[in-house]
Amino acid sequence: MLDIVYQDEHLIAINKPHGLLVHRSPIANDAKEFALQLLRDQVNRYVSPVHRLDRKTGGLLLFTFEKEVEIAMHKQFQEGLVKKKYKAVVRGYSPESMDIDYPLVKENGMIQDAFTSFVTLKQAELDISLGKHPTSRYSLVEATPTTGRMHQLRKHFAHIFYPIIGDRKHGCNKQNKFFKEQWEMTTMLLHASELSFVHPVTKQELHLTATLQDEFKRVMELMKWELSDND
Repeated sequence: MLDIVYQDEHLIAINKPHGLLVHRSPIANDAKEFALQLLRDQVNRYVSPVHRLDRKTGGLLLFTFEKEVEIAMHKQFQEGLVKKKYKAVVRGYSPESMDIDYPLVKENGMIQDAFTSFVTLKQAELDISLGKHPTSRYSLVEATPTTGRMHQLRKHFAHIFYPIIGDRKHGCNKQNKFFKEQWEMTTMLLHASELSFVHPVTKQELHLTATLQDEFKRVMELMKWELSDND
Protein backbone atom coordinates (compact mmCIF):
# COMPACT_ATOMS: atom_id res chain seq x y z
CA MET A 1 0.00 0.00 0.00
CA LEU A 2 1.31 3.42 -0.96
CA ASP A 3 1.62 6.05 1.77
CA ILE A 4 -1.02 8.71 0.98
CA VAL A 5 -0.01 12.01 2.59
CA TYR A 6 -2.82 14.18 1.18
CA GLN A 7 -6.14 13.58 -0.54
CA ASP A 8 -9.21 15.59 -1.45
CA GLU A 9 -11.75 15.28 -4.26
CA HIS A 10 -9.33 16.77 -6.80
CA LEU A 11 -5.75 15.94 -5.72
CA ILE A 12 -3.88 13.08 -4.10
CA ALA A 13 -0.23 12.97 -3.03
CA ILE A 14 1.88 9.99 -1.99
CA ASN A 15 5.26 9.50 -0.36
CA LYS A 16 6.86 7.50 -3.16
CA PRO A 17 9.36 4.86 -2.07
CA HIS A 18 12.87 4.94 -3.51
CA GLY A 19 13.17 2.57 -6.46
CA LEU A 20 9.55 2.84 -7.63
CA LEU A 21 8.92 4.14 -11.16
CA VAL A 22 6.17 6.72 -11.60
CA HIS A 23 4.80 4.89 -14.66
CA ARG A 24 5.81 2.32 -17.27
CA SER A 25 8.92 3.18 -19.23
CA PRO A 26 10.66 1.44 -22.13
CA ILE A 27 14.04 2.21 -20.52
CA ALA A 28 13.20 0.20 -17.38
CA ASN A 29 11.91 -3.15 -18.57
CA ASP A 30 12.92 -4.80 -15.29
CA ALA A 31 10.23 -2.95 -13.31
CA LYS A 32 7.08 -4.83 -12.33
CA GLU A 33 5.34 -2.17 -10.23
CA PHE A 34 4.58 1.47 -10.92
CA ALA A 35 3.25 4.26 -8.70
CA LEU A 36 0.53 5.20 -11.20
CA GLN A 37 -0.99 1.74 -11.45
CA LEU A 38 -0.57 0.98 -7.74
CA LEU A 39 -2.35 4.17 -6.74
CA ARG A 40 -5.17 3.63 -9.24
CA ASP A 41 -5.77 0.19 -7.79
CA GLN A 42 -5.50 1.43 -4.22
CA VAL A 43 -8.07 4.25 -4.52
CA ASN A 44 -10.03 2.64 -7.38
CA ARG A 45 -10.06 5.88 -9.37
CA TYR A 46 -8.36 7.38 -12.41
CA VAL A 47 -5.23 9.29 -11.38
CA SER A 48 -2.64 11.17 -13.41
CA PRO A 49 0.76 12.44 -12.23
CA VAL A 50 1.42 16.16 -12.67
CA HIS A 51 5.19 16.01 -12.22
CA ARG A 52 7.95 13.40 -12.11
CA LEU A 53 10.43 11.95 -9.66
CA ASP A 54 13.40 9.83 -10.68
CA ARG A 55 13.00 6.14 -9.99
CA LYS A 56 15.64 6.29 -7.24
CA THR A 57 14.27 9.49 -5.67
CA GLY A 58 11.75 9.12 -2.85
CA GLY A 59 9.16 11.54 -1.53
CA LEU A 60 6.22 13.69 -2.58
CA LEU A 61 4.51 12.77 -5.82
CA LEU A 62 1.32 14.61 -6.75
CA PHE A 63 -1.56 13.23 -8.83
CA THR A 64 -4.93 14.59 -9.94
CA PHE A 65 -8.27 12.87 -10.40
CA GLU A 66 -9.56 15.15 -13.17
CA LYS A 67 -8.13 16.25 -16.52
CA GLU A 68 -8.87 19.96 -16.03
CA VAL A 69 -7.13 19.93 -12.64
CA GLU A 70 -4.18 18.11 -14.21
CA ILE A 71 -3.88 20.85 -16.84
CA ALA A 72 -4.05 23.56 -14.17
CA MET A 73 -1.35 21.92 -12.07
CA HIS A 74 0.88 21.38 -15.10
CA LYS A 75 0.59 25.11 -15.74
CA GLN A 76 1.65 25.92 -12.17
CA PHE A 77 4.70 23.67 -12.44
CA GLN A 78 5.66 25.08 -15.84
CA GLU A 79 5.37 28.67 -14.59
CA GLY A 80 7.47 27.96 -11.50
CA LEU A 81 4.60 28.57 -9.09
CA VAL A 82 5.11 25.32 -7.19
CA LYS A 83 7.79 25.54 -4.51
CA LYS A 84 9.74 22.30 -4.08
CA LYS A 85 12.18 21.28 -1.38
CA TYR A 86 14.41 18.23 -1.28
CA LYS A 87 16.71 16.70 1.29
CA ALA A 88 19.90 14.94 0.23
CA VAL A 89 23.04 13.44 1.74
CA VAL A 90 26.14 14.53 -0.15
CA ARG A 91 29.85 13.74 0.01
CA GLY A 92 32.03 16.22 1.88
CA TYR A 93 31.39 19.33 3.94
CA SER A 94 29.16 21.42 1.68
CA PRO A 95 29.01 25.24 2.03
CA GLU A 96 26.59 26.74 4.56
CA SER A 97 24.48 27.96 1.64
CA MET A 98 24.92 28.30 -2.10
CA ASP A 99 23.14 29.17 -5.33
CA ILE A 100 23.93 26.95 -8.31
CA ASP A 101 23.26 28.69 -11.61
CA TYR A 102 24.46 26.12 -14.12
CA PRO A 103 22.72 25.37 -17.46
CA LEU A 104 22.09 21.73 -18.32
CA VAL A 105 22.14 20.05 -21.72
CA LYS A 106 19.26 17.83 -22.82
CA GLU A 107 19.83 14.59 -24.73
CA ASN A 108 18.97 16.41 -27.98
CA GLY A 109 21.72 18.96 -27.30
CA MET A 110 19.38 21.77 -26.26
CA ILE A 111 20.76 23.93 -23.43
CA GLN A 112 18.36 24.79 -20.59
CA ASP A 113 18.78 27.26 -17.76
CA ALA A 114 18.85 25.51 -14.38
CA PHE A 115 18.93 27.09 -10.93
CA THR A 116 19.17 25.48 -7.49
CA SER A 117 19.61 27.00 -4.03
CA PHE A 118 20.58 24.96 -1.02
CA VAL A 119 21.43 25.25 2.65
CA THR A 120 23.46 22.80 4.70
CA LEU A 121 21.52 21.43 7.68
CA LYS A 122 23.96 18.95 9.24
CA GLN A 123 27.51 17.70 8.85
CA ALA A 124 29.24 14.55 10.05
CA GLU A 125 32.76 13.16 10.06
CA LEU A 126 33.05 9.40 10.42
CA ASP A 127 36.20 7.76 11.72
CA ILE A 128 36.38 5.58 8.61
CA SER A 129 39.19 5.89 6.09
CA LEU A 130 38.27 6.06 2.42
CA GLY A 131 40.97 6.40 -0.22
CA LYS A 132 43.62 8.96 0.72
CA HIS A 133 41.46 10.52 3.45
CA PRO A 134 41.74 9.24 7.06
CA THR A 135 38.08 10.09 7.75
CA SER A 136 34.87 10.39 5.74
CA ARG A 137 32.81 13.59 5.67
CA TYR A 138 29.16 14.05 4.73
CA SER A 139 26.51 16.76 4.72
CA LEU A 140 22.73 16.82 4.88
CA VAL A 141 21.40 19.56 2.61
CA GLU A 142 18.02 21.06 1.82
CA ALA A 143 17.75 22.04 -1.82
CA THR A 144 15.22 24.32 -3.50
CA PRO A 145 15.23 24.06 -7.30
CA THR A 146 13.47 26.88 -9.12
CA THR A 147 13.62 25.06 -12.45
CA GLY A 148 12.64 21.46 -13.08
CA ARG A 149 15.22 19.94 -15.39
CA MET A 150 15.85 16.21 -15.71
CA HIS A 151 18.27 15.04 -13.00
CA GLN A 152 18.80 18.69 -12.07
CA LEU A 153 19.76 18.21 -8.42
CA ARG A 154 21.91 15.19 -9.19
CA LYS A 155 23.81 17.06 -11.91
CA HIS A 156 24.10 20.29 -9.93
CA PHE A 157 25.56 18.66 -6.81
CA ALA A 158 27.97 16.64 -8.96
CA HIS A 159 28.96 19.87 -10.72
CA ILE A 160 30.04 21.52 -7.45
CA PHE A 161 31.85 18.30 -6.36
CA TYR A 162 29.42 17.35 -3.59
CA PRO A 163 27.71 14.39 -5.28
CA ILE A 164 24.60 12.80 -3.81
CA ILE A 165 25.28 9.48 -2.10
CA GLY A 166 23.82 6.55 -4.03
CA ASP A 167 23.64 8.38 -7.35
CA ARG A 168 25.21 5.86 -9.70
CA LYS A 169 24.91 7.94 -12.86
CA HIS A 170 26.20 11.30 -11.66
CA GLY A 171 27.69 10.50 -8.25
CA CYS A 172 30.89 9.09 -6.79
CA ASN A 173 31.49 5.40 -7.52
CA LYS A 174 33.88 5.06 -4.57
CA GLN A 175 31.31 6.41 -2.13
CA ASN A 176 28.49 4.32 -3.59
CA LYS A 177 30.60 1.17 -3.35
CA PHE A 178 31.63 2.12 0.17
CA PHE A 179 28.02 2.53 1.34
CA LYS A 180 27.04 -0.78 -0.25
CA GLU A 181 29.93 -2.72 1.31
CA GLN A 182 29.91 -0.95 4.68
CA TRP A 183 26.15 -0.71 5.29
CA GLU A 184 24.46 -2.68 2.46
CA MET A 185 22.89 0.57 1.28
CA THR A 186 22.15 1.17 -2.40
CA THR A 187 19.39 3.78 -2.04
CA MET A 188 20.01 7.18 -3.60
CA LEU A 189 19.77 9.63 -0.70
CA LEU A 190 17.53 12.20 -2.36
CA HIS A 191 14.06 12.85 -0.96
CA ALA A 192 11.32 15.23 -2.18
CA SER A 193 10.25 16.58 1.21
CA GLU A 194 7.91 19.54 0.52
CA LEU A 195 5.53 20.95 -2.08
CA SER A 196 3.82 24.32 -1.72
CA PHE A 197 1.25 25.66 -4.20
CA VAL A 198 -2.21 27.17 -4.57
CA HIS A 199 -4.96 24.58 -4.91
CA PRO A 200 -6.23 24.91 -8.50
CA VAL A 201 -9.88 24.52 -7.45
CA THR A 202 -10.26 25.86 -3.89
CA LYS A 203 -7.53 28.52 -4.34
CA GLN A 204 -6.24 27.72 -0.84
CA GLU A 205 -2.50 27.57 -0.21
CA LEU A 206 -1.34 23.99 0.31
CA HIS A 207 1.89 22.93 1.98
CA LEU A 208 2.52 19.19 1.72
CA THR A 209 5.31 17.34 3.51
CA ALA A 210 6.60 13.77 3.33
CA THR A 211 8.70 12.04 5.98
CA LEU A 212 12.00 10.42 5.09
CA GLN A 213 11.96 6.79 3.96
CA ASP A 214 13.46 4.07 6.18
CA GLU A 215 16.79 3.77 4.34
CA PHE A 216 17.31 7.52 4.49
CA LYS A 217 16.48 7.43 8.21
CA ARG A 218 19.01 4.64 8.70
CA VAL A 219 21.77 6.82 7.24
CA MET A 220 20.62 9.72 9.43
CA GLU A 221 21.13 7.46 12.45
CA LEU A 222 24.56 6.37 11.22
CA MET A 223 25.54 10.03 10.96
CA LYS A 224 23.94 10.80 14.36
CA TRP A 225 21.73 13.45 12.76
CA GLU A 226 18.41 14.49 14.21
CA LEU A 227 16.06 16.89 12.47
CA SER A 228 14.36 19.64 14.43
CA ASP A 229 11.09 21.33 13.46
CA ASN A 230 13.15 24.13 11.90
CA ASP A 231 15.08 21.81 9.56
